[in-house]
Amino acid sequence: MVYLDYAANTPVNEEVLSAFCQVARQYQGNANSRHEEGWAAKAEMERLTVAVAALLGVKPSEIIFTSGATEANNTAIKGIAKAMQGVGKHILSTPLEHSSVTGCLQALQKQGYEVEYLSLQADGKINLHDLETKLRNDTVLVAVCAVDSELGTIQPLAEIAAVLQNYPNCHLHVDATQAVGKVAFPLQGIDTMSFAPHKFYGLCGSGILFKRKNVELVPLLEGGASTTSYRSGTPALALAAGTETALRLAVESRHNWWEIVVQRHTLLRQQLSHYPKVHINSPIHGSPYILNLSVAGVRGQNFQSLLNEFGICVSVKSACSSDGQPSQAVLALTHDYWNALSSWRLSLSHLTTEAQVQEFLVAFAKCYKKLTTQ
Repeated sequence: MVYLDYAANTPVNEEVLSAFCQVARQYQGNANSRHEEGWAAKAEMERLTVAVAALLGVKPSEIIFTSGATEANNTAIKGIAKAMQGVGKHILSTPLEHSSVTGCLQALQKQGYEVEYLSLQADGKINLHDLETKLRNDTVLVAVCAVDSELGTIQPLAEIAAVLQNYPNCHLHVDATQAVGKVAFPLQGIDTMSFAPHKFYGLCGSGILFKRKNVELVPLLEGGASTTSYRSGTPALALAAGTETALRLAVESRHNWWEIVVQRHTLLRQQLSHYPKVHINSPIHGSPYILNLSVAGVRGQNFQSLLNEFGICVSVKSACSSDGQPSQAVLALTHDYWNALSSWRLSLSHLTTEAQVQEFLVAFAKCYKKLTTQ
């Protein structure tokens, strides 16, 4: 089997799993309990929070542990919208967002919020002039992904934050799920930021929401003591230990991982460009971890299915998207319905070997010949 779907999930690092198990065995108390075992668990939770904050370069009080990026996105987007509804109900976003973001926006629209989507440039980055044009005094939120999960476009977050400085009531939320541990990006000017460690060899069921000090949120969950008023529930100490370990390893290894992935990405681009019916949708200067392509006249699902028969694992759209519909991200970028319907995604890791890339290319050639000559 050749696994090329690392943007959906990554294998758990042994050191992460070891940290999870060690903490789960060592601390039996609830961090909210007022006795010796509870105090010990609370102290460890505080230590882990400080460590995570240091790795991100933020304050410990700005870290909120969640069950994943989906919960983090929901908490930030809905929380800011509800907290700011007295000021305005206008929200801006992009057509590249993950379903956990677009789902929030659709839910808010039903509650009377106005949502507008920003236009894209040819490289997939948002049009900053369009952002400036659409911003209003009642705009309370701009939701933008740092790196989109289908195309790998890297958004100019510093420039976006600079534009928003003239709108003090407007907050910037960044879904950094495909960026943290892989792509460097600034936190300056960002009010809230979400990510999940299972994208960089951590555990599923855990996530982080960074919430800058003085940003107010209406919490999603009510009742139940926790480490923060913004997210109720018993602190998941062992998952926090796994998250801290995964983040530390990713931060330490990011440059080395990047160099390996760039090599694999470059080889794939070069080889796939030899096929006349292949169109590379991912921008040349996007994240090397993601390569989106279309084969003219062949539905993406059909190509994925045949590759799977050869033991090659790839994705059509993100893992959380609905089947049978064209990629909205590819459609927004290329304005070509059939190209979007034909698109699918390879996503890489430093674990991806050159031999695996070559095995994929052999399988691709066979699938291409079969599906384009029918």
